[in-house]
This record gives sequence, C-alpha cells and structure tokens, in this order.
Amino acid sequence: MDGHPSSNCEELALSLTSYVTLGRSGLRVSPLTLGTMTFGPDHGWGAGPEESHELLAAYLDRGGNSIDTANIYTNGHSEAIIGDHLSGRPGLRDRLVLGSKFFWNLHLGDPNGGGPSRKAVISQLEDSLRRLRTDYLDIYWLHNFDPTTPAEETLRALDDLVTAGKVRYVGYSDVPAWATAHASTISAFRGWAPIVAVQVEYSLLERTSEGELVPMAEALGMGVMAWGPLRSGFLSGKYGSGIDVSGVDTARGKVLGGPRDEHYPVIDAVNDVAAQLGVSPAAVALAWVQGRGAVSSTLVGARSLDQLTTNLDALDVELPDELVARLDAVSTPTLNFPAANNAGLAAVARNGGATVDGVATPVAPMLAHSAERY
Repeated sequence: MDGHPSSNCEELALSLTSYVTLGRSGLRVSPLTLGTMTFGPDHGWGAGPEESHELLAAYLDRGGNSIDTANIYTNGHSEAIIGDHLSGRPGLRDRLVLGSKFFWNLHLGDPNGGGPSRKAVISQLEDSLRRLRTDYLDIYWLHNFDPTTPAEETLRALDDLVTAGKVRYVGYSDVPAWATAHASTISAFRGWAPIVAVQVEYSLLERTSEGELVPMAEALGMGVMAWGPLRSGFLSGKYGSGIDVSGVDTARGKVLGGPRDEHYPVIDAVNDVAAQLGVSPAAVALAWVQGRGAVSSTLVGARSLDQLTTNLDALDVELPDELVARLDAVSTPTLNFPAANNAGLAAVARNGGATVDGVATPVAPMLAHSAERY
C-alpha cells in the first residue's frame, strides 16, 4: 500500500471543506470526520453536554460536514447530544453526513435488543433516529461481526431501510475482511444497497489492517474511515521515553491502559518528527494516517476545544517524504499470513526477472538456470 500522499490527498490537506468522495459512491465527506465517542460524561471521562455542543459548533464552523456516532457511545447519550444540537438549528441536518452504528445491545435481558438480525437492525435504527431527532441516517454502520446471523438477513434489512429512505448508505465497521467481502458479493449479486465504506482501527501503532482490510477496501471500491489515529492518546504528545506521565489525565487510561514498552519507539519517533516540524505530535500522527492512499476520512475525537483544535491542525501539516519513510519504517507491522509472503514473493514468482510497469523484478534463485531445457 502506498504510504505517501497522492495528489488528491494533498488537496484534502487544505481544509475541512476539501471534501473527498467516499468509496464508490456519490457521497462527499470532510477529510477529518468528527467522532463523538467522547460526548457525554457517562463513562467517567467524556465531555459534558455543553462542551460537546461547543465541539460540534467548532467543527461545523470550520466547514466540517461528517459526524460519526453509535448507539453504544455513552449508552445513547452521544446521539442525544447531537440530536439536541441539530434540533436548535433548522436546516443544518440536511447539510451534514450523519452516521451511526448498530450492534451493541442497550437492553439488558433482551436477546433481540442488539446484533444484526432484521428485528434488531430495525429497532436499533428507530431508537437512534429518535435520539438524533432526525428521520434518516446518511450512513448506517454494522459495528461488529456476528457469525450466527446470516449475512443475507442483515443486508436485506439494510436494503429495505435504504429503499424506505431511512438510511442513505451502508457501511461496515470492525468486521473481518472475509466477512465484509462475502457481504459485498451478496449485495452486488442481489442488487441490494452496496457497502460503500469500512471503518478500521488505523494508526502508527496499529497497522495490521494493511494485511487484509485495506487491500479489500481498495479492490472492492470501499472508502476507508480510520478510527483511533492517536491510539487512545498514546500519540498525542502526552507520552514519550523521557516524559513524566504522573501528571497525565488518566481517567480514560484507567479503562484503556497506557502504552506498552514496544510502543515507545514509534511514540518517540512521532515526538521527534513533531519537534523537527514545529507542530504537535497529534498533528503528525493524524497527517500520517490521512496521507495513506486508501484513507478517505480520519475520525478525530476530543474532550475539549483545545484538543479538537490540535487535531484539526493536522490539515495544515504536510510530512516530507523522508519523514514519512522514517515513520513507516519504525511502525512496520507484522502481518498475518499470507500478506507478508505475497508482498515480496509474488512479483518475483510472477515476472521471471522481467521489468514490468517500470519496476525491475529480481530473478528468483531457483530460476537462475532456465527451466526451458525441460
């Protein structure tokens, strides 16, 4: 996968209004999507309603149009905060790309309250629409994978919702590549609403989606929304080998934990690159993710206006090729079989030492003597 910004991505780096088309669809979103998992103090570390309204207003005032939430975010409070914000601003809703997710069961003791069954999909959507105070979602994301519910059941329910006008587009989040590809094939065969995008965890500390999920999305025309680009704040500048973290706000860290020893070479490299460029480590980490060729939009969250401003500053950062290469090298992941095997061996095995598309292919040792004599 190309780790350097394409000419299209360089355009996107200008502002939130440098919109990008999401996958093989006609939907345009800002290069940074506002993630709202931090909306609501219910879990002990999120922003209160007033702060959340300020974050929404600041993002929208800069021209951002893409907002992402989920029914599980602060147990529905995130959706309710967004709904309150939109209800007081007539006409704003239709200018936004509003997405939410379904899967998590918010009804204790109800076996049909969550998951991707037809009953659950429809009831979860109605609850989300009620909290968001809208009659449709622009993107409805399947939030997890359920091996017990037939893919056809979920996909047909989603297609019915698209037909009914309650959902505009369908996305998959945190679903294995094979299951997403399977679902995409079924949708194409049946003529149902396609999966236009996937959400994947993607950062300098989590690149294993490059093995299967990202190549699948590129091959099938799905946009990629990257979540967790700062890896729970590990790449925000709060951490580093020589940094005393005793004063770091650990409210969320108590739930998610802190960096492990193997994370620090990457964290230190990000901090060093940020110092060289005179920008924040968060801006460097975000610029790297958004510069990946397959990424359409990167999810950014915040608990304060200062955090949001720091994250949005990534739009002004263009990483020089040599610094991108440094970050690529220090964060190179170990991918599941057969990704690594195919990455280096396929061209050697296929091309027989010939130059193809301007790239000279090495000769495999076993082909040093031509087999044509046999």
